[in-house]
Amino acid sequence: MSLLKKCLAFGVVTAVLLALLAATGGYFWATRPLALSAATLDVTISPRSTVRGVAAQLNRGGVPVDPRAFVLMTRLLGLQSRLKSGNYEFGTGVTPYQVLQKLALGDVDESVVTIIEGWTFKRMRAELDANPALKHDTAGMSDAELLAAIGASDAPAANAEGLFFPDTYLFDKGVSDLNVYRRAYRLMQQRLTAAWAARAPGLPYHTPYEALTVASLIEKETGKAGDRPLVSAVFANRLRIGMPLQTDPAVIYGLGESYDGHLRKRDLQEDTPYNTYTRRGLPPTPIALPGAASLQAALNPASTSALYFVSRGDGSSIFSDTLGDHNRAVDKYIRGQQ
Repeated sequence: MSLLKKCLAFGVVTAVLLALLAATGGYFWATRPLALSAATLDVTISPRSTVRGVAAQLNRGGVPVDPRAFVLMTRLLGLQSRLKSGNYEFGTGVTPYQVLQKLALGDVDESVVTIIEGWTFKRMRAELDANPALKHDTAGMSDAELLAAIGASDAPAANAEGLFFPDTYLFDKGVSDLNVYRRAYRLMQQRLTAAWAARAPGLPYHTPYEALTVASLIEKETGKAGDRPLVSAVFANRLRIGMPLQTDPAVIYGLGESYDGHLRKRDLQEDTPYNTYTRRGLPPTPIALPGAASLQAALNPASTSALYFVSRGDGSSIFSDTLGDHNRAVDKYIRGQQ
């Protein structure tokens, strides 16, 4: 359906909307101009946002819609699943109804794609491949060919994993997906270079790429911000004394498509380049796309002598200096023994 036809369709339902809003006491709210924080505002709506999430993003961007009224108006029109991500421009005089209309029509200045921390490069490629606003010039390319196309063919290990910074990227409709890959690659290089320059002294890493690999392990081991520097310290402490890292996410990455969601004893014994139980040192490449917090943690670990950690089951971990303390933590939090 063309934009004109979509606009006409919205016009048809306007009378219904106004009647419904009048019945709920929201008519004046829906048709009254909003007090924007500036004459013209650019607001980015992230992919897969809920209606409440959209309302929150509008408010953070300076478009003060009442969240409850906005959700109600959206539901009354049956538009919950039609609000589109992207970068929107709003000007003085815009009303809540016009805001909703703009979002449902996808009347964007720019399109958007969001890459999430902890995704693998394979998952990133799938996300960009599925974005209808991009021109898919990388279709059919191998990872190595993609790296060459963006000028990154000299990447360590000629492996794309971990080399792209997870973030939200705006782009004009119809732009090549190579544009997004190139920007994400350059941003990771900038963030990694800056973090490496500000690294703590005495780390057991010889290159920024090794630090990137550690950051990817941290990213997959914990989502709790306060635990990242502690996990980093455990890895650094183990590397210093030649102790295997024994990190399950690396083992899982090495299993590839054969991993079925359950990590078994035989998996820990199956030797792959990523099995940090059977091999000492770092895996050969990162295992995911680390975010800024994990990069920072990798290069600025906490000051602790801990060599072990185990999940409490609530997203946090308990850290131990000795194997005896660690085993007791495992009994409590994994085996359920007090």
